[in-house]
Amino acid sequence: MAKMTRKERILRKHRRVRKKVFGTSERPRLAVYKSLKHMHAQIIDDTKGITLVSASTVEKEIKEKVKGLTKTEAAKVVGQVIAERAKEKGIKAVVFDRGGFIYHGRIKAVAEGAREGGLEF
Repeated sequence: MAKMTRKERILRKHRRVRKKVFGTSERPRLAVYKSLKHMHAQIIDDTKGITLVSASTVEKEIKEKVKGLTKTEAAKVVGQVIAERAKEKGIKAVVFDRGGFIYHGRIKAVAEGAREGGLEF
């Protein structure tokens, strides 16, 4: 049997997490994805299948804020920005979806940044 790649392992864990985590209109899902260089976060309403808010270190606005910071510090900024954008849309509470990644390091930093920004989960 062939060894699973990194991506396959993460997808398998993500499917396991998604069995329990579901976003509704009242409490959408905060999905987090990390690549080797960047962080992406989006708030999703799974009942309608739409993304309500998103933030990423690839965006020009955030890229300028995180210049010179470590990846973990940049992840925290992404969390704060997504919380700020969610508040503008009237979203107060979310369900956190770690996306198959371990709740540690950059994933934890996004969660802490979002909590500091005012999101509840």
